[in-house]
Amino acid sequence: MTGEGITVGQWLIPESELEERFDTPGGPGGQHANRNETAVTLRLHVAASSLPEEAKETLTRRLGPVVEAVATDTRSQWRNRALARERLVAKLERALVDRKPRKKTKPSKAARERRLAAKKVRGEVKQKRRPPESD
Repeated sequence: MTGEGITVGQWLIPESELEERFDTPGGPGGQHANRNETAVTLRLHVAASSLPEEAKETLTRRLGPVVEAVATDTRSQWRNRALARERLVAKLERALVDRKPRKKTKPSKAARERRLAAKKVRGEVKQKRRPPESD
């Protein structure tokens, strides 16, 4: 873990732009969990970051104005800080990758027929559960 910040793709986000918060982790754990703030929440305010405008727009559109990563995995605050940084970098890099547009597809004729047959069987089962009609 470096003290200079995190690297996302080709850009360096300085430590000063990251907001780090420490909390006591939830759940069982006895005195250690109740007394030590080992849970780490790492935030990046996208608009205030030093990223290029194009990257800021993409991140804001895909992840929102504030990107957050949380780590409560270990009893070590230092290790949770490293995990939170790794998760934040992974989240940012995933959002910045250009995605291919979804190719529209439609179910095959056989799949449609199977679906309708299953619906008919299900309807018959429900029909048999009803009490008999009395005239």
